[in-house]
Amino acid sequence: MKKTVLFLLLISLGFGACKKEENITDQRRLILENYAAMVLANYEDAYSTAQTLRNNIDAFVANPTAQGLETCKQSWLAARIPYGQTEAYRFYGGPIDDADGPEGLINAWPIDENFIDYVSGNSGAGLINNPAQYPDITKQVLADLNESISEASIFTGYHAIEFLLWGQDLSTTGPGARPYTDYVVGGTADNQARRGQYLKVVAELLLENLGSVRDEWESGGAYRIQFLKNTTQEVALGYIFTALGELSKGELAGERMFVALDTHDQENEHSCFSDNTHIDILMNFKGLINVYYGNYERTDGSLVQGRSLAELAANTDAAKATAVVNAFADAQVKLSQIPTPFDQAILNNSDKVLPAITSLRTLSDRLTDVGFALGAEF
Repeated sequence: MKKTVLFLLLISLGFGACKKEENITDQRRLILENYAAMVLANYEDAYSTAQTLRNNIDAFVANPTAQGLETCKQSWLAARIPYGQTEAYRFYGGPIDDADGPEGLINAWPIDENFIDYVSGNSGAGLINNPAQYPDITKQVLADLNESISEASIFTGYHAIEFLLWGQDLSTTGPGARPYTDYVVGGTADNQARRGQYLKVVAELLLENLGSVRDEWESGGAYRIQFLKNTTQEVALGYIFTALGELSKGELAGERMFVALDTHDQENEHSCFSDNTHIDILMNFKGLINVYYGNYERTDGSLVQGRSLAELAANTDAAKATAVVNAFADAQVKLSQIPTPFDQAILNNSDKVLPAITSLRTLSDRLTDVGFALGAEF
C-alpha cells in the first residue's frame, strides 16, 4: 500500500511539473480537445442505444408480445442513460440547439399526450385515432406537427416513445401500464396498426436526429472544426461554462425540478410515464461532473478522459476551485436523498427536493465564478 501511495505521489508531482511547463494556451487547447472527444463519444452512445431501441421496437411491432413490450421499455430506459448526460452540451447554440438544432424533436417536454393517443376519459384522442385528418404517419408529418400547436404539443422524441410504451401514469405506486395488446390487431384500444406505425416512425426519427448531432462532432464534422479551430479559446470556454451553469440552475434545478415541485403536478416531471425522472436528474448531474472533471465513461465501460477544467481551476484559483468541489459534493448528497418515484416526492417530500434544488443553484454560481477566473467569455 505504501509503495502504491508513493508511486501515485511521484506520478502526481511529475504531472504537476509538466503542467507548469505548459502555457495557458496549451492547457486550454488540451481541455477543449478532450471536451470535444467526450461530446462525440457521448453522442455515439446515445445513438447506439437509440438504435437498439429502434430495432427492438421494429421487432415488437412485427410481433407484439408482453415480453417484446418489456424489452422495448428496458431499451428506452437504457437509452436515457447516455442521452441524459449529453444535456451538459446544450444552451450555447451548438448543433443540438442552434436555430436548426433538433433538440425539440429529440427531448421536448412536458408532453400533452392527448395529441398522440387515447387517454383516460377520451378513447378517441390523438393523431393515432384520427386517420381521416392524418391518413399517413410519416417522419415529416410528425416533425412538422411537433410543437406547432402549443409548447406541449409534442409528437416526437424520447417522451413520445415513452408514452407509447408505458401509457399514462395513473398509479401512485408505479409507472404507466399500457397493455401490449394495444398493438395487436383486434386487441385493446382502436387503431392498433396505426399505433405500431407511429411507434416505428418516431423511433426512426429519433435515431436520425441523434445521428445528425453526432456527425457534427465527428473529427471532420463542421461544428467540431468551428469549435476547436475557428473559435477563440475564451469564447469556447464560455460556451462550456454557459452550458454547465444553465443546466445546473435554469434547467435542472428550475424547469425540471422546481416547476414540478411548485405545481405538484407530475405532468411537469421529465419522464412522467415511466417514473424515470429520478434517473434523468442523476444523469443530467453526471453530465455536469463529466464536463468539469474531464471524464466520460462510455456504455461499454471504456473511458474518454484528458485534461480537465478542474485541474486548470485548481492551478488558477485554488479557493474558487475548492468551492466548486464542495458544491458538487453537496449537490450529490442532496440529490441522493430525494425519495423515488419523483412524482410522489414532489407531493410528499418537498423537504428533500428543495434542498437539492438549492444545492444545484449554488453549484451553478460556483461554476460561473471559476469560468470567469479561467478567462471564459460569456
